[in-house]
Amino acid sequence: MLRRRSALALAGAFSLTLALGACGSDSLSNSSTSASAGGGATTSAASPTSEAVDPALAAKVPDKIKTAGKIVIGTDATYQPNEYLDNDGKTVIGMDVELFDAVAAKLGLKTEWAPTGFDQIILGVGSGKYDVGVSSFTINADRMKVATMVSYFKAGTQWVVAKGNPEKVDPDNACGKKVAAQKATVQSDVDYPKRNKACTDAGKPPIQLLIDADQGKVTAMVQNGKADAMMVDLPPAIAAVETTNGELELLGQQYDSAPYGYVLPKDQTAFGEAIVGALKALDADGTYKAILTKWKTEGGAINDFAVNPSVG
Repeated sequence: MLRRRSALALAGAFSLTLALGACGSDSLSNSSTSASAGGGATTSAASPTSEAVDPALAAKVPDKIKTAGKIVIGTDATYQPNEYLDNDGKTVIGMDVELFDAVAAKLGLKTEWAPTGFDQIILGVGSGKYDVGVSSFTINADRMKVATMVSYFKAGTQWVVAKGNPEKVDPDNACGKKVAAQKATVQSDVDYPKRNKACTDAGKPPIQLLIDADQGKVTAMVQNGKADAMMVDLPPAIAAVETTNGELELLGQQYDSAPYGYVLPKDQTAFGEAIVGALKALDADGTYKAILTKWKTEGGAINDFAVNPSVG
């Protein structure tokens, strides 16, 4: 399963190939993206062009959003390359951002990106604060109990260590090690408890879990030696290796590959179908793959976009 995002959070609230579903890589492409910086101002995308709009899909947009002419999107902008702040410290950029902006354009809508804590997004969608949540959410059955989810990408969890793995971390036997993860993620709330239980059941020392709400700070823990390793989704794992100029490295292969999903209110399946239609159109005209390639995440491309897909 992926960083993004555990069932507990709900209750409490590369140049890769498609083979990435089975294994990791230490490089996605020859290009690079800008580093994250600064605070969390809300940003808006440009208005869609009339040529981009699909009238049939636009007709499925909920009246409230149609009247406003924009989609307000909750996102945790600390997850490079998927969603993070540009060097101005205000503008939210990334693969997720550019792709959903293109989806919104197909629906005749502008986007308004509202950075917030990850564990507040699904709650915010449910309360009406946000129209949609776009933040690398892994689709799972628990989330679909409280929200409608639309699949658009696929990735898995990856371990990351300091170059050379000086602490000799073994992901399958990390007992006694200091392992960092982002707050309210699948890694912290699902993966870690299982691994830690295996340690304690075997009479071994527990894994020391280090948590932060900001993925950038989680990465820094491994850089400065506070943590021996971190668990994170593959795209930001590769970005961490690249942005630290090789101070970090991937350990082993990604696992538990699963789809990411846009988060919608539970009763908005028709809106979800409109988003699926927009994704299919973007896939057909090459925009979907071009955006993923730009952000070095094309290995996570899918073509079976769906509302509330079946997941293991």
